[in-house]
Amino acid sequence: MTHSYAHSYANAVTAVRPRSAWRAAALLIAAALAAPLPAAATALEQFQSFVAGTRAARGAFTQRLVKADTAGGARVSNASTGTFLFARPGKFIWTYQKPYEQLLQADGDKLFIYDKDLNQVTVRKLGNALGSSPAAILFGSNDLDKNFSLREIGLKDGLEWLEATPRTKDTTFEKIGIGLRNGLPEAMELRDSFGQVSLLSFTRFEKNPVLAPEQFRFVPPKGADVFNN
Repeated sequence: MTHSYAHSYANAVTAVRPRSAWRAAALLIAAALAAPLPAAATALEQFQSFVAGTRAARGAFTQRLVKADTAGGARVSNASTGTFLFARPGKFIWTYQKPYEQLLQADGDKLFIYDKDLNQVTVRKLGNALGSSPAAILFGSNDLDKNFSLREIGLKDGLEWLEATPRTKDTTFEKIGIGLRNGLPEAMELRDSFGQVSLLSFTRFEKNPVLAPEQFRFVPPKGADVFNN
């Protein structure tokens, strides 16, 4: 595959196209809906309610990648947009629609990363691909304390923020920020060990829709090259 996030995060191969670094950040990330809480609820209380009360969800996302430049400033990428769908634990479909089409899909056992431009699919075991990652927070089981240290970091941009730090050092991400309002994760900040920050915002949530298991079954597109890692 061609995206540095998915490949670094999943212990994969070298990226071959610059634009794919931000495209693959999506695996790490998606969000869902939870029942609204009182405004006074802390970030941790809201997040615990979200995890406990959301079996499945779907919605839309916007993503930007922030990179430090040589002058000490920061460069922000143009927005990429798409949709997500998930069912706990470990089943999700994260689809980039603009500006490039790309699909990350998991069926609870395997992760499939499809690059439409290359007509190429990379397949890996989901257990190895999740671990201490944003995907584990949003799509995985409820056993968060096993893999993350959680702490509240206060109010910013109208959201209550929670910081998740992976307990293991064998991960691409150093810190994961989760911004919540009324029990919903509306934003995430993914800070990696290379100094890059992926910013995501989530909209059009639908909580616990009825989903058929076969929705998450991946069928490789006709003629696609399939690589198992």
